[in-house]
Amino acid sequence: MNAGQPGCDTRLRSEAASLQRGLAVLELLAARSEGATLSEITGHLGLPGASVLRISRTLVDLGYLSRDDRTKRYFLTNSFLLMGPPRGRDHGLSECAISAMRTIRQATGETTQLCCIVETEMVIIEQLLAVHSFKYSADLGARCPLHSCAPGKAIVAFLSEPERDVILDKIRFKRFTPSTITTRRAFSTELERIRRCGYAVDRAEGMTGIHCVAAPILDRQNAAVAAITIAGPSSRITEDEFEVIGQIVREGARQASNEFNRS
Repeated sequence: MNAGQPGCDTRLRSEAASLQRGLAVLELLAARSEGATLSEITGHLGLPGASVLRISRTLVDLGYLSRDDRTKRYFLTNSFLLMGPPRGRDHGLSECAISAMRTIRQATGETTQLCCIVETEMVIIEQLLAVHSFKYSADLGARCPLHSCAPGKAIVAFLSEPERDVILDKIRFKRFTPSTITTRRAFSTELERIRRCGYAVDRAEGMTGIHCVAAPILDRQNAAVAAITIAGPSSRITEDEFEVIGQIVREGARQASNEFNRS
């Protein structure tokens, strides 16, 4: 029994060292929205190249990192959202966004939601219901394909280009209504428009009769971590009001971004 103890201790120490190195890689990439190459990770952490390569490949296989084949850069994936929404240093995302969400709901009267993305879906993580008797609502945790909803578009539009390309490669552009975007080219054109104006719209693309307007919450590197959106019947949220509502939601998202980055 005791004879096997030294070998067991050695194995545990080795596993602990690998875990520490893996966490160091994740922490480094969490602070770099532009990602990092293998040599940059190795140089910054002072770790052996072979060890960093092995750890990075393992994290890619597990879905926690992605690698851009063109630039050779590694990026965190949004799989970490399965463990919980992004956090500032002291406060969770919902806590940072709730005041702005109340302001947006007061200004628009419509259901206001906070959303993140996981893989190719948008996930609702907080919600304030509309003041109207007839209102749009969804369960917390409800999901929607990114290409057919305003918050999904708003987040994807403000990701780094390599991370955006990884997501676009995975999206299957299924049609849900006559308005749904069904090609990568059309979706990319829509993302360019969103980056120019700062907000996204959903013209009944995921659900007939429901319009949405969303804007991204950005981190210190101006990369999207979430989006705030309003959603309601197209009879109340009309297309000729999209621009005015877009400015309201964009301003609220800016306030939430500031709060998130201060926390």
